Amino acid sequence: MKKLSIRAKITLWFSAILVVNVALTFFVILSVSRQTILKTIRDTLISAVEDNVDEVEYYSSLDSVLTGQDIDYYVRYQDGYIEIDDDFLDEVNGIYTALYQSDGTLIYGENPIAAYTSSLSFLDSEVQRVTVNGTLYYVFDRQLASGGSGTSDGTEETDGSDSSDALDGLWLRGIVSEEQGDVEMSAISRTSLILLPGLVLLAVIGGWVIARRALAPIQDISDTAARIRQGDDLKERIELGDGKDELHRLAEQFNEMFTRLEDSFQEQQQFVSDASHELRTPVAVIRAQCDLVLDEEHCTPEEYREALETIARQSKKMNRMISDMLDVTRLKLQPERYAKEDLDLSELVTGVCQDMALIRENGITLTCSAEPELHLLGSRELLTRLLTNLISNAYRYGNPCGHIYVTLAADTRTENRLPAAGTGSHTEHIGKTARTICLTVQDDGIGISKEDLPNIFRRFYQADASRSGNGSGLGLAMVKEIAAFHNASVSVESSPGCGSTFTVEFF
Repeated sequence: MKKLSIRAKITLWFSAILVVNVALTFFVILSVSRQTILKTIRDTLISAVEDNVDEVEYYSSLDSVLTGQDIDYYVRYQDGYIEIDDDFLDEVNGIYTALYQSDGTLIYGENPIAAYTSSLSFLDSEVQRVTVNGTLYYVFDRQLASGGSGTSDGTEETDGSDSSDALDGLWLRGIVSEEQGDVEMSAISRTSLILLPGLVLLAVIGGWVIARRALAPIQDISDTAARIRQGDDLKERIELGDGKDELHRLAEQFNEMFTRLEDSFQEQQQFVSDASHELRTPVAVIRAQCDLVLDEEHCTPEEYREALETIARQSKKMNRMISDMLDVTRLKLQPERYAKEDLDLSELVTGVCQDMALIRENGITLTCSAEPELHLLGSRELLTRLLTNLISNAYRYGNPCGHIYVTLAADTRTENRLPAAGTGSHTEHIGKTARTICLTVQDDGIGISKEDLPNIFRRFYQADASRSGNGSGLGLAMVKEIAAFHNASVSVESSPGCGSTFTVEFF
């Protein structure tokens, strides 16, 4: 069972349940049909006996009733005659009717179990049961009424018969076997045994087809995953078409997972490529300094010191670069590591600016203007890193004795829209305010050329004019990732010799 496919398991379970239901239905049909047939047999027995009651009459003389065409049967009884009409049915469809005296003497008709019913008392209008050799028989007795024909409702026919009490001691007894319903039961059983298995077979085939079509998306998901595993092509996606069922939602989740895996794989490749490219230079410098010192037989202490300082400087650069690369990658792939909180951005910006104003690198002055009580949901650590990177970048590429201006302010805009129908005039507008928080870092440094502006947020990109800097080329890339983490946008305006203005908008 464990080795079967889901489709086969569903079909087997469905078939088993269906077979059980069909079997129960079959037995219910047989049971209900048998009860119905037996009731029909009893009703037919009663009807046959009641009909025969009207066919028995008594005459004191036959002179007035005998004709040349008379085919009725006459039996001498007491001082007259009993006429049994030719419509009297002593046997029809397995139902036997016999005329008895009250002492059990058979006058006319048939009784296949007369020996077994001789001691059975006559009970007017009641059905009795007698079992003979394992077969159940139904017995129905009907006492003939006085006044001639003795109809079941007590009315009398006026056909010339004598009105006397001669019929009071006579009984009609009807007998029918329960086996009379066997033919009907056999027909019902045969029909059921043909139709029900056929329905089961059709249902099983239909269930197999439906299960196959319903589970086809799972096969598509499996095939796509196999192709990705075999070909390492993370661009493969599961295409199931339109749909909102569970399998389509599962396919969407898989596609999102594949997209994230592709992004992670590309990030990994980008990380390895960037690391190998950017670390090549410091590693080459360190190796050259080591070879220089090792190859020289008589190096002065100053030469040793200069080589070690170069190695230490390149090592620090490598360490800073690797740390920045890990931070950028971690922020993009594992943003859940950084918890967001409701923080006072005004207080954070003011504190960072106060600390960094103490640097006074190249005589550059840092000025901060922050609107108070501006709050947002964000990460204190990352926002501090964002502002620090922007200010450090301004210090690095600013002109000596220049200025850095940091500004934090709220920008409230009014969005106009037409009111809903029925709320007023169509010319009336309703204002809706939307607040954004703008953080700007402006410097009067060397600026950025128009050609370099589109690339400055790329990893390790450094414009030719700024090659003298000590940055790793990851500061602005980190700023972009932090802004995206906070659903913010970052932009820059700059021109060579006129400084740069970086703007971060928090929506």
